[in-house]
Amino acid sequence: MRACVIFNPAAKGQKAARFSRCLDTIAAECVLKKTSAPGEARKLAAKAVCEGFETIIAAGGDGTLNEVLNGLGDAPDGFARARVGILPLGTVNVFARELGLPTQPDDAWRVLQQARESLIDLGCIEHQSAGVTRRDYFVQLAGAGLDARAIELVNWSLKKRIGPLAYVYAGLKALFAKPAEITVDAGGQTIRGQLVLIGNGSLYGGPFRIFPGADLRDGLLDVCVFRRANWWTLLRCGPLLLLWKKLAEAAVVRLRVESFELLASSPTPFEIDGELAGRLPARISLKRNALRVLVPG
Repeated sequence: MRACVIFNPAAKGQKAARFSRCLDTIAAECVLKKTSAPGEARKLAAKAVCEGFETIIAAGGDGTLNEVLNGLGDAPDGFARARVGILPLGTVNVFARELGLPTQPDDAWRVLQQARESLIDLGCIEHQSAGVTRRDYFVQLAGAGLDARAIELVNWSLKKRIGPLAYVYAGLKALFAKPAEITVDAGGQTIRGQLVLIGNGSLYGGPFRIFPGADLRDGLLDVCVFRRANWWTLLRCGPLLLLWKKLAEAAVVRLRVESFELLASSPTPFEIDGELAGRLPARISLKRNALRVLVPG
């Protein structure tokens, strides 16, 4: 089976160094495709499908994985023609954690060699960009409001120095802004809040099990709506989240749905798989068993 690995050769850090040391081993079994700019992994993945590669491995973080799976979506019948594997090189690697993959790339490579294929659901978000309807896919999570604004504010040089704490710092900065009111419209059921988190899997931001009932294969998206996203919410939820990796349920409203719409009272960003993706309004839906992914055997 033809396989390729899409990676950023300029990536820095301990994981990237460990990945570089096993490149010769990987190159003996796969074709290596190097990125040189943000967004290029998406183009390389679409091209790889058209070239007949049946396994496309994303070597990077959740953002690289998101680019790769959207590249499959850009290619004709891409999700049917190719499957995805992950070599985690990122800061958080939420989806790799969700699948139970080792978070060190050399260990993950050994697991991938014995991995099996599994079908999972795929999130889809439709929105307007420059007057054109755009469709983007996500595999793990999405969010609108405070978390997307935090991603928008992340200082990337700071992220390289302190890792996930850069998101915490950006989130605290985002709390000073006036939040928009977001409306979740799910087939006649309407909920309003200031922060909406969407889970295909159970994890968010690493080890935090924000969506405890979520399942990658159940045909439903788990939606978590915070009525308020302010300092009081942080004080209410923060200790439990840090200590027990879960939310204070009294602070949120939950839904489990196949599709819904998000509207906002003012320009409001949304993110998919931890990457800023656009602004509301948007329609979110689920494609059942749409993604073929390599999981530990």
